[in-house]
Amino acid sequence: MTVSMTFDGYTFKDELTITDIRGRGILQNEVELINVAGKAGAYFSHRKIPVRIIEVDVVITGENPSELRKTIREINKILSVDEPKPISFSDDPEITYHGIPEQSTEGEEIVSTAHSTIVFVCADPFSYSPEIVHHFQYDVTTVKNNGSEEAEPIFELEVLRPVTFAMVQNQFEEYQMIGRPADVESEVVEERTLILEETGQTLDTWDIAPGSTGSFTTSELGIHVASYGTGSRWHGPALIKEIEPLEDFEIEFLIRVRTNNSDQTFRISTNYFDEEMNEIGMLRLWDNRADINRKVVEARVGPYVGDFINYPISSRNYDIRGQLVWYGLLRVIRKGNTFTFYAGRITQTGKHVHTITETFNDVDNKYSGRLRFVKFDIAKYGNTASATEIGIEAIRVYRHNKVEIDQTPYIAQKGDIIIFDHVNDEILINGENRKDIKDFGGSYFTLKRGENQLVIHPSDSFSAKVRYRETNR
Repeated sequence: MTVSMTFDGYTFKDELTITDIRGRGILQNEVELINVAGKAGAYFSHRKIPVRIIEVDVVITGENPSELRKTIREINKILSVDEPKPISFSDDPEITYHGIPEQSTEGEEIVSTAHSTIVFVCADPFSYSPEIVHHFQYDVTTVKNNGSEEAEPIFELEVLRPVTFAMVQNQFEEYQMIGRPADVESEVVEERTLILEETGQTLDTWDIAPGSTGSFTTSELGIHVASYGTGSRWHGPALIKEIEPLEDFEIEFLIRVRTNNSDQTFRISTNYFDEEMNEIGMLRLWDNRADINRKVVEARVGPYVGDFINYPISSRNYDIRGQLVWYGLLRVIRKGNTFTFYAGRITQTGKHVHTITETFNDVDNKYSGRLRFVKFDIAKYGNTASATEIGIEAIRVYRHNKVEIDQTPYIAQKGDIIIFDHVNDEILINGENRKDIKDFGGSYFTLKRGENQLVIHPSDSFSAKVRYRETNR
């Protein structure tokens, strides 16, 4: 039977023929013993499972010597990786190993045929089954792990009603939890209240901001540019809106942009002002260079008074080069005299990457006026090429309510997704890292061999599932 190999998603078919595979048999143990003088034998200390070495004997052929060398170069390109990648074989397709090529030994090479052995080092010696997805029918469920080793689960909880905590535990008194339960004497409160949400449906309630050129249009994806207008410097449409005055507030700016070429410039901003139209601060994503493709985030406190002055986030700490698409979230929270800024790119899976969090303490209360006006704009510079795609998916403004000692805040609302990732040791809410509200005693526990009884708390609050791969020696 002909056996093929898949490495990092690529299946080798015509490039090589496998003649033998070694390293998939019974794993050995490295047994550590302690020798004691005068005692027969030794004390057992511990056992260790060594790394797995997989050796694949292959024959590479070409129509002529030149084609053979070309095929070898293509194989080398595929195998040139910087970290372990999935490896599987067609005679056992349900099992995956993770390894990195260490070396290849060359045998004889006759005209257009070469014999070689590819050696993979698997620092993780275990093999893994395809992913299993188990849905909770109730708050209590039983998951059976048929592997020979413990498995690392990923719990996904869709919130059905507002909750102050989320917890998963097993019958071994292991648990993972964020937030905290509210006791009978504690009042449950909303830590923030939505004041404004604009997704493009009510643009007619906004006013045209001073300096605006061109116009916006909308679609199911949000707010887009219909026309930038004209101008020799930064120019484009801008809108402004008055809201109820807010002491403590939060602004979320959900935006997307694609620039296929380095000569394209763009700027997406939101500026926010107090009751006297004094600028409290600014959030921005832009590319102000026409010679390279970059995505720079800026977050400023107060009005512009000079480059990098009062900029907790700028090109000095957030400048991504070569990223064509940036879809993500910019956020500012002001509580008292402390500003907290956040930026994160959101992947297609909903996870936040390229994140940054910075704070600014307004010790002199220069920018403590109540938030009253919110402005947003999209612009390009002069006659440079405009972005391939650009838009604002949503802008939201929240009032932050003070949480007293005898009050317990909600941590998640209906529709939010909470993930306890025990594979990568992550806790996410809607893709954003929330280890800041992890319970001190919580742990990234495993699914033990055999039956695992799992319980979700609080009851009737989640639609839950667990994903895992059975692990085998």
